[in-house]
Amino acid sequence: MEKFESENFDVLQAINGVEGLESALKNHPDLILLDIIMPKMDGTAMLHELKRDHWGQHVPVVMLTNISDAGRLAEALEIGIDEYLVKAEWKLKDIVERVKKILGIL
Repeated sequence: MEKFESENFDVLQAINGVEGLESALKNHPDLILLDIIMPKMDGTAMLHELKRDHWGQHVPVVMLTNISDAGRLAEALEIGIDEYLVKAEWKLKDIVERVKKILGIL
């Protein structure tokens, strides 16, 4: 979070999938970083719910997780994500650059 803030991003943070979904639908962020493993509602379930909303159908979503599972990747792509990044394979500065590219600010 601090790295994104130091790059002048306004950051919203949620402690679980239910809170994350509510915050996203209320605040309409420009992009969502979403993990698969979250309490109360996992990232895949949150993604399903998000994409049921008109605004949510168009917001860029980056799945950022430690799960490198082809089945999970295929499901997330089918639901509608823009990127699937495995945390262990990316440095934080590279994730920030990827987000900037998706948002068209790079």
